[in-house]
Amino acid sequence: MDLKRFPRYPLTFGPTPIHPLKRLSAHLGGKVDLYAKREDCNSGLAFGGNKTRKLEYLIPEAIAQGCDTLVSIGGIQSNQTRQVAAVAAHLGMKCVLVQENWVNYSDAVYDRVGNIQMSRIMGADVRMVADGFDIGIRKSWEDAMQSVREAGGKPFPIPAGCSEHPLGGLGFVAFAEEVRQQEADLGFRFDYIVVCAVTGSTQAGMVVGFAEDGRARRVIGIDASAKPERTHEQVLRIARNTAKLVELGQEITAEDVILDTRFGGPEYGLPNDGTMEAIRLCATLEGMLTDPVYEGKSMDGMIQMVRNGEFPEGSKVLYAHLGGVPALNGYSFLFRNG
Repeated sequence: MDLKRFPRYPLTFGPTPIHPLKRLSAHLGGKVDLYAKREDCNSGLAFGGNKTRKLEYLIPEAIAQGCDTLVSIGGIQSNQTRQVAAVAAHLGMKCVLVQENWVNYSDAVYDRVGNIQMSRIMGADVRMVADGFDIGIRKSWEDAMQSVREAGGKPFPIPAGCSEHPLGGLGFVAFAEEVRQQEADLGFRFDYIVVCAVTGSTQAGMVVGFAEDGRARRVIGIDASAKPERTHEQVLRIARNTAKLVELGQEITAEDVILDTRFGGPEYGLPNDGTMEAIRLCATLEGMLTDPVYEGKSMDGMIQMVRNGEFPEGSKVLYAHLGGVPALNGYSFLFRNG
């Protein structure tokens, strides 16, 4: 498996830090050692996040094709679109963002703060569309690309979460290789890796990357789409395509994709009581912030699995913090009392 043959445009600081969550581990009984790998601190471009790692492998294609406008899509508080806007500004490209009504939630300031506010400040052409949540290819996104062509521009399409792009999984194959290098320095291997899953390419890349050393099934995806059948199918499909791309040399099977469906409800973008407890617990014990859409749900999943004894005693568990904290501002009413 060789990633070096794929061009990569550096957008991140380098390897993201891994640090122990000592107080959270102790609070949960001290039988499992929890660590976090901080993709939320991976770049100086508008707070970065997991999509910035993925974009490093997509941007060389945009440059090679002579594109002048990055076109992406997400919900109103999309982390993806904020990161695409930042990368476009960094590269001197234009940016068109389709922001759909993916979350059945209305805070008075939901469409004016957080991710979407940053995208506007960075000069993106933000287009609000009333359509609801779906992880597939969207007509509104295709219409946006056509409008760029009609205006004489050359759009580069970046699908939701970078996931439907053929190279969308490469960033998190690289993540697994990075973890292996860090494990050599730490002097131990992680027994499990916990990661949030919605559009699929983050977990898919990890599954391929960790398949290299037999840990594909140690990647525990926590569904936050509340449409887990669709997400599992997408993770599997992207993982299979990515495995062929990097010449993994082994088949990725449905059994290699572990997706826990217990923590994603009630629907995409809406936290449940467990999500809210996990956000507050992690924040008060560790000073590490997570959000109601993604990381709060994967944090809840990891916490409940520890409480339920689902990780064997002595396990070392790596929590992949994918970012998303700017979206907290959109949920200000839920946190009005902390």
